[in-house]
Amino acid sequence: MAYQALYRVWRPQTFIDVVGQEHVTKTLQNALLQQKISHAYLFSGPRGTGKTSAAKILAKAINCERAPVSEPCNECAACLGITNGTISDVLEFDAASNSRVEEMRDVLDKVRFAPTSVNYKVYIIDEVHMLSISAFNALLKTLEEPPKHVIFILATTEPHKIPLTIISRCQRFDFKRITAGSIVKRMKLIVEETGIDCDERALQLIARAADGGMRDALSLLDQAISYSQDRVSIEDALTVTGSVSQGFLNKLAKAFRDKDVASGLAALDELLYHGKDPMRFIEDLIFFYRDMLLFKTAPTLEESLERVLLDDEFRMIAETIPMEQIYQLIELLNKTQQEMRWTNHPRIFLEVAIVKLCQMEVTQTAPSQPAEMEQLLTRIGQLETELQHLKANGVAAPSQDAGPQPQKQAQRSSKKVFQPQVGKINEVLKQATKSDLNVIKANWGELRASLLKSQAALLNDAEPIAASSSAFIIKFKHEMICQMAMNRADFLDAVIAALYKLTGKSFILLGVPEDQWLPIRESFLSSQHGEEGEISESSKEEEPHITEAKKLFGAEFVEIID
Repeated sequence: MAYQALYRVWRPQTFIDVVGQEHVTKTLQNALLQQKISHAYLFSGPRGTGKTSAAKILAKAINCERAPVSEPCNECAACLGITNGTISDVLEFDAASNSRVEEMRDVLDKVRFAPTSVNYKVYIIDEVHMLSISAFNALLKTLEEPPKHVIFILATTEPHKIPLTIISRCQRFDFKRITAGSIVKRMKLIVEETGIDCDERALQLIARAADGGMRDALSLLDQAISYSQDRVSIEDALTVTGSVSQGFLNKLAKAFRDKDVASGLAALDELLYHGKDPMRFIEDLIFFYRDMLLFKTAPTLEESLERVLLDDEFRMIAETIPMEQIYQLIELLNKTQQEMRWTNHPRIFLEVAIVKLCQMEVTQTAPSQPAEMEQLLTRIGQLETELQHLKANGVAAPSQDAGPQPQKQAQRSSKKVFQPQVGKINEVLKQATKSDLNVIKANWGELRASLLKSQAALLNDAEPIAASSSAFIIKFKHEMICQMAMNRADFLDAVIAALYKLTGKSFILLGVPEDQWLPIRESFLSSQHGEEGEISESSKEEEPHITEAKKLFGAEFVEIID
């Protein structure tokens, strides 16, 4: 028999095997025992967290010959048939490859027929967000008036793309990312059962690289087993995951601390010589200092560390680096990561960042408020003493009724004009789509509500006007507000973090004043030689009713408001 991947062999067959989703499995088990089964369920969450597996287990438990039970027996004909896929009443439908309304109607036409082998027909629709609008409408009619013998289980990684009319008719369960500790525990069980010799640190590295997905972790473990000889070592895990070893990161951290530019650049050359990806390296470096910051502030929360293993060398380095320097390191690395996304030569930005990090001077914190207040009060007392001394010597302060004083010529302050990042804006416009912009607009209200009042005030007269899969553009009504927003790092970080929490995607924010947006857009459209750009605003051609209004009232009296 052909070899099967680990994630297929060890696919959960009972609710207790679904790792890290106890809030979901407990609810479903109680519903099964109490016979309170809904006609439709929506399982949403990141990839590889057990959505489809839980759907199959639920289908088996509902149709088990020993029902009502909290776990399928996996011994009766119904359970074995569903596991093997030989029972046609339990259908697993892939919406990614069958997104048209015709395929959905072929499935729904058979809904009204009673099941032949088990008690309930169960339709598991995977990646349901890929269905077309017409297919969703066809599914909606069946969800409104479902037959008593039919249960729908919808699984998706992007619930925001599903119409609200569908979501409101389902019981929704949100699957969360699995913790690294739970993944390691599951992988230990697997390697012990299969008799594979594996280093525990390698399992921890694989679990952290899986980013919360059990399927990804088992795939990486499978790959590491194939790559290794007799024992899966930490070097094998580093090779298959593409990560940078912690010893290498410790070496770089020492170079930054000791301001050793030569050692930092030599370590970078060694890294790139071994074929490591620069983007993956800088991500690992950011997480390294993120974990160091958490370790210094909350050393007991070891589970919250993403990439670091707490060895003696890491603890020693963490004790010698001040908090202010960690903040500056993370900020510079984050800016470098954003700049590397827009260039064809990321190595240059990486080398410049290494040199800057080695030459960085730690900014001292400002003096405490009581000390500043004491200095201010001392200075005020000195000025009052000098003023009394002047009055005693007959020097009077100038009154407001005195004659006109010679006015000094007002010096005009040079106004600094805000310069938008035209190159990056054009890159966003080239890749912009209406669907990406709709995602931003759909979450715009919740995004503003989640910000601080001072941050949300900057968006009062602003709106998103174009978006791609990785960046979006905001148009500000006033240039001063745009410049103020784009220069505030806390505002940019807050908007990006709030949007990531709402959509699960990391976007880059670009700002442009309203009076500069039109020339940028016209320049972009002219450079595309008449091709339609994926931007959100209407095309350059004027609509007929606007032209007629200008003829009747005059162009100077017509104002067009989007």
